[in-house]
Amino acid sequence: MTTTTTPAPSRRRWWALGLIAAAQFMVIMDTSIIGVALPRMQEDLGFTPSNLSWVFNAYVIAFGGLLLLGGRLSDLFGARRLFVTGWVILLVGSVVAGAAGNVMIELSGRVIQGAGAALIAPSALTLLMMLFGATPKELTRALALYGAAAPAGGTAGVFLGGLITEYASWPWVFYVNIPVAIIAIFSARSLLPGGSGGARGSIDILGALTATLGLGALVYGIVRAPEAGWGSLETLIAVGGGVLLIALFLVIQARSRNPLMPLSIFRAPRLGAANVAQFFLGGAWIPMWFFLNLYLQQVLSYSAFPSGAALLPMTALVMLAMIALAPRVIARFGMKMPIVAGLLLLAAGLGWLSMVRPDGTYLVDVLPASLVAALGMSLAFIPSLGTAISAARPEEGGLASGIVNTSYQVGSALGLATMTAVAASFGADRIGDLPALTEGYSAAFLGSAAVALIGGMLTLAFFRRSGTADVSASDRDEEPAMS
Repeated sequence: MTTTTTPAPSRRRWWALGLIAAAQFMVIMDTSIIGVALPRMQEDLGFTPSNLSWVFNAYVIAFGGLLLLGGRLSDLFGARRLFVTGWVILLVGSVVAGAAGNVMIELSGRVIQGAGAALIAPSALTLLMMLFGATPKELTRALALYGAAAPAGGTAGVFLGGLITEYASWPWVFYVNIPVAIIAIFSARSLLPGGSGGARGSIDILGALTATLGLGALVYGIVRAPEAGWGSLETLIAVGGGVLLIALFLVIQARSRNPLMPLSIFRAPRLGAANVAQFFLGGAWIPMWFFLNLYLQQVLSYSAFPSGAALLPMTALVMLAMIALAPRVIARFGMKMPIVAGLLLLAAGLGWLSMVRPDGTYLVDVLPASLVAALGMSLAFIPSLGTAISAARPEEGGLASGIVNTSYQVGSALGLATMTAVAASFGADRIGDLPALTEGYSAAFLGSAAVALIGGMLTLAFFRRSGTADVSASDRDEEPAMS
């Protein structure tokens, strides 16, 4: 899909950006708003401790597995049309998840929500490029606001989830989507650019199925492994089947005339590095807030609202750093340094969090370490996102945005599945045993720190392999995605 269009009036474009950023905020918030509500949902719906993460993973697997399809559909049929369709699906899923009376209906609602989000996210990023792609300086500002909406939505979801769970009931963490979806559906036509899509070709349904089923099987096998045994037939079939399906997906992409993800797109300089960074950011950041929330509630005995409020400093820092600090750091040092430094800072914050104690306090054990982690996330997210988008050709805007979103969501799903298994292996499944819970959560934080550290090292290696000079202060005005 061509991502250039006649510029809309300035005020209208910024109103449109508000709608696009709100969409990004909401689809990411839906991954985190359930965090504080999980103990209540576990009691009401009958989740076991080891299966509780599926409330998160059901959404993320559908979201991450279908994002490439969403990006392709955006290129074929038009970004605005897919944006509206995604909101309709998300609205339906929110109603189902909120009204659920058992585990299977709840997970079905979360899958529907994730499918809607998979249409919204890539089309929103494509619409942003259509509105601001012609003006690099404005695009920098627009990407900063858009980028801040993602982690801010993830962290703010925890606070809002706490508020809703404490003073209403857990179904309202899903019903809160309904008014936002209605506003987005009815305002899209007047604010967002139209266009019927320009790409040609068929839809790679087989590719979408193998990617989604492969990711789902892999996550299932990892989550079940501590209970079933890493060498059990169930684990081997699930993990092995997931790996085979993902390998089959890559074979299909290599041989298809109209692949869901043309592998040739990764020939673009720096695209691989940016997606590696996004993958490891998701793999470290999402497990952090998941287990941090459980530590606050199950070890420090915070109720739902105080638990959510305890993460407000992270939200404020993420938003401030992404909007005010990250663009300045990029202008001064280019793209590579902030990405690598941000991942290393995230690793340092997570390593600090791994020292939590059964008799710990918020001010000593949580606040300082969480702020270091939030600063690292803020520095790495914006430049890796901008690098991924600018690396693709204009007609591949939907595809590139689908790939970069997929990298983050797949990293989130696999990271949380792995850290759930790690935490359970160290005692996090012993509800009420504070030393065992703390040891399990500490192990998850330390494992997430290792993920961020590996991500920083691999990102640096991929940048060096690309052979492309980083953006410097002297040529940054010519950078197509970040100036």
